[in-house]
Amino acid sequence: MTITRSSSVYYDPFDVGINADPYPTYQRLRDEAQIYYNEQYDLWALSRHTDVEQGLVDWQTFSSARGDILEVVQSGVELPGGVILWEDPPLHTSHRGLMSRVFTPKRMSVLEDQVRAYCAACLDPLVGEDGFDFVKDLGAEMPMRVIGMLLGIPDADQAAIRDHEDKKLRTDPGKPMRVDDKNMISGSLFADYIEWRASHPSDDLMTALLNAEFEDEAGEVRTLTRQEVLVYTEVVAGAGNETTGRLIGWLGKLLGDHADQRREIVADRSLIPSTVEEALRFEATGHSVARYVARDAEYHGTTVPAGSAMLMLVASANRDERRYTDPDRFESTGTKAPISPSATGCTSASARHSHASKGAWPSTRCSTASRTGRSSTSASSSRPRRRCGAGRPCRSALAERAGVTPLYCSDWSVQDGT
Repeated sequence: MTITRSSSVYYDPFDVGINADPYPTYQRLRDEAQIYYNEQYDLWALSRHTDVEQGLVDWQTFSSARGDILEVVQSGVELPGGVILWEDPPLHTSHRGLMSRVFTPKRMSVLEDQVRAYCAACLDPLVGEDGFDFVKDLGAEMPMRVIGMLLGIPDADQAAIRDHEDKKLRTDPGKPMRVDDKNMISGSLFADYIEWRASHPSDDLMTALLNAEFEDEAGEVRTLTRQEVLVYTEVVAGAGNETTGRLIGWLGKLLGDHADQRREIVADRSLIPSTVEEALRFEATGHSVARYVARDAEYHGTTVPAGSAMLMLVASANRDERRYTDPDRFESTGTKAPISPSATGCTSASARHSHASKGAWPSTRCSTASRTGRSSTSASSSRPRRRCGAGRPCRSALAERAGVTPLYCSDWSVQDGT
């Protein structure tokens, strides 16, 4: 394979310096190296909106069957069955149909009052305070709490599950994630819950997964096997905790930076959906999605050979000026619909596991942000752990576990709701 370089631009998905502010590099990739190859890591990357958008729906060329994380795609490890985001049609089609029946609007709306009550319980004690840590006081806990409501997991057990899922995404800064059979999705952590729920049915997601019938890829109508239920449950837990936590953090950061837009949303709650969409575009919760190249692909005069690993740079595509007017401007009332892997091709919104190095937590105070990459064991272990009133180690803010300073929203007023 001969690769002709016409640009000096360099992209490394593990480079801490690039990840601190990747957007200038993304800009150069879009302008100078629309199809990019990194020889050191043997990876290809697409950065323009059109290429990424079309590539994500072309599952015959860019397969999800070997994973959606670069290191997983390249590892060659045997992947567990039932991970919907690591499947292609027809298997994916049957599993996604099942999930769409389990994750119904009715099931989600039932939780709304519980979620509101939880948020109020977190925020009401802060009324009159000078400021608060948006991640620690709300964003770190809310995703897993809602997942617990969905799955019927007791509150006391949720922290251990969250720790388990987070540990899988920890890496050393600047280094690829280690992949082996031991850190693959197995669902073993949920075995006791599911066994108990099988004998004590309720109206939660576990019961629905145990009893829902679907037509599999062989045309057989059946329920999920116990192992499939275990894997589905872990996918839901992992998908919601990591990416939703990031989204909450970035919403706090962006609306802290744009107080005028925040006040508009307070005055007109109908702006909330567009604000969430714009936050996902402006600061993607996952900066890239990996695919296995199943057949030769031609891009901008270069052939990407079958068997390669391709990174779809979603965060770059969402800032492409060829697609958006003024893409580097955050506009909560705008209509800049983002590319989201959860809504494109063969992935499911209820089962998005994000490559943690590709979208880091907002950090420091509201005027700055960092994208330092996946959780750093060495960085987080050097920080003192908070202790609760009972003297037990408490969950530190997710931003701290990622080795960065938490976000403090000292310019937010809890009292006036703005």
